[in-house]
Amino acid sequence: MYFFLLNLALLDMGCISTTVPKSMANSFWDTRAISYSGCAAQLFSFAFLIVAEYSLLTIMSYDRYVAICKPLHYGTLLGSRACVHMAAAAWATGFLSALLHTANTFSLPLCKGNALDQFFCEIPQILKLSCSDFSLRESGLVVVGVCLFFLCFVFIVLSYVQILRAVLRIPSEQGRHKAFATCLPHLAVVSLFVSTGMFAYLKPPSISSPSLDLVVSVLYSVVPPAVNPLIYSMRNQELKDAVWKLMS
Repeated sequence: MYFFLLNLALLDMGCISTTVPKSMANSFWDTRAISYSGCAAQLFSFAFLIVAEYSLLTIMSYDRYVAICKPLHYGTLLGSRACVHMAAAAWATGFLSALLHTANTFSLPLCKGNALDQFFCEIPQILKLSCSDFSLRESGLVVVGVCLFFLCFVFIVLSYVQILRAVLRIPSEQGRHKAFATCLPHLAVVSLFVSTGMFAYLKPPSISSPSLDLVVSVLYSVVPPAVNPLIYSMRNQELKDAVWKLMS
């Protein structure tokens, strides 16, 4: 679990570093400029990190499933080599997806100005500047991406259904509480990540507006990476005592 948390922390740090520093610099210098190559690099980095993080969260749900439903097989199913391979697969999935989307997006002719109604370079906003409708390649990439998203989502849901069934069979209340405490941080992180991302990309066009799009983008691109360390750290008793002392 801690190996996967290390990877999650690196991805969260990368997500924040991709969008926030440039936005803060533009705000400080009172400008909205970004170079063409800088925009492409930002889009690639953000897509890479977001897809890798979602893949890693899916793997972490399997980790929690094995830990609670098959504890005696944990060392066999999730040895150090298996964990490294799964983490590498998550990073590779993000890299490949980002490479395909970035190459396809910037291969389209952009003739509708150069102003994005967003605080960072995002695929839907760049596609609005395209001279033509969705290309066949982009449509195919979107379909594949949506299918992978829902496959991962179904896998996470099924994992937690099995976990819930196993936890309810635990006879002692202390055992059930310990199992729930193990899964709760991951479930909270997944819920925050998925809910904000789905609202950002699946909201009806009728309620879309530049200001709402900006708020929603902050919710799914900045809030989850910033809150994830806090959610997982709240399992640490010393940190909880320090927070309680600070509040009181």
